[in-house]
Amino acid sequence: MVLRLPHRSASAVSTFSTAPTAKDPYTYSVGFGNIFASEAVPGALPESGRNVPQKCPFDLYSEHLSGTSFVSSRATVQNVWMYRIRPAVAHSPYETCEGNPYLEACFSPQNSKVKFTPITHVWGPLTMPLDSEKGDPTQREGVAVHMYAANTSMTNEAFCNHDGDFMIVPQQGRLDIQTELGRMMVRPGEICVIQAGLRWKVSLPDGPVHGYINEVFGSHFELPDLGPIGANGLAHPRDFETPLASFDLDQSPWTIANKLTGELYQYKQNHTPFDVVAWHGNYAPYKYALEKFVALACVVKEQCDPTIYCVLTAKSKVEGVSLMEFSVFSPKWATATNTFRPPYYHRTMATEILGMIYGEYHGSVREMAPGHLSCENSYMPHGESYKSWRVATTKKLEPEFVGEGFMVHVSSHFSLTSFARNTHVNLEAKRNPAFWDDVQGHFLDHIEQINQKLASAGLSVLEVEHDRKEAVEVNGVVPKTVE
Repeated sequence: MVLRLPHRSASAVSTFSTAPTAKDPYTYSVGFGNIFASEAVPGALPESGRNVPQKCPFDLYSEHLSGTSFVSSRATVQNVWMYRIRPAVAHSPYETCEGNPYLEACFSPQNSKVKFTPITHVWGPLTMPLDSEKGDPTQREGVAVHMYAANTSMTNEAFCNHDGDFMIVPQQGRLDIQTELGRMMVRPGEICVIQAGLRWKVSLPDGPVHGYINEVFGSHFELPDLGPIGANGLAHPRDFETPLASFDLDQSPWTIANKLTGELYQYKQNHTPFDVVAWHGNYAPYKYALEKFVALACVVKEQCDPTIYCVLTAKSKVEGVSLMEFSVFSPKWATATNTFRPPYYHRTMATEILGMIYGEYHGSVREMAPGHLSCENSYMPHGESYKSWRVATTKKLEPEFVGEGFMVHVSSHFSLTSFARNTHVNLEAKRNPAFWDDVQGHFLDHIEQINQKLASAGLSVLEVEHDRKEAVEVNGVVPKTVE
């Protein structure tokens, strides 16, 4: 008699990949910064140990795209090997595209079309491009922030950015993005990153779209260090999704537009650029759903700096200093006691750029709504209105569910293009110039107590001339005035 025990083990036959959904028909590998390998036809990748065999499987062409210099540390090298039906070099000569007067590449004070200004700007949704910048793509360091709007899908057209990496933040409408390395469906509430040098096109399954683009020159987005947070928190690496290999068989005419130092060029070819059958490497586009962000906050007292909400950062050439930080104010509970909960009054060396994807803006100073964008240049003082200050310092604190919008921190002054300053309406300019005139200094409301403490310490007491305006009633509370 033979006793047969049930089979009690199992092994995976492939790595994990996401499943298609009703709103996203594509499949993705997961992880951040991984070296992925993907093939749309089994056996299309060369055998292990070879990137450029004498003859690739199925007579494919091997092609290398590097996102870092040849002499880079192993930890920073980014590249991808593609195995495609035709090499990318097979196209007609470059031609200059019709000029766009709003595109800029030099963002220094020497360019009269851009200007550094301390004036706060707030813009609503656009029907034309909007740009704000710092840096210079020719110097391989800098950032640019754009707003986009479109109502037509790209057909036999593709785009390639030679200047830097794009982080795309949809606010209205999904983007069906086809890249050389695969397809992504990116909805509002998600972000995607497409690196410099990759060719891609966009279709609009939901009709007209609007959103934001953060562009970095000479650097790449990466996860911030967690420090004492430990191994878990903020954006988890496993929640980033990279497309799988996908290719088309298409020998119709195509036009490829290229952006180089803010100028547009184009070339034509008699076949699709999306013919990569297989690829491997870590220089690949990816997307991330912002609702997956693990928000941290002070539980009992005080506020954290907004860097605690950082999703991705791009390093500058200065050791320990970021070029750009992308932070998300995702919903979370505010429970801190005896704490001023609104954003405290502050001035910072970083330029703060605020946008909204959805939700309701709870600030009291700007006119902000989904699709809007604001820019507060470095070292400019900002904070909530006097009325909000009065409410926040007198109300009973209860747990609150808060959070909306995203913020981009740029570690320098930020210039605005002529279009941003003069063509698109600055909503901030509509605000009453006397907005801050009602701010009261309540220090002197406590003059008797202050003088008692000064006298007890053997110091001179204060003599005050009483010339005070009567304060405005806020939530039934009227601040005391000195008679």
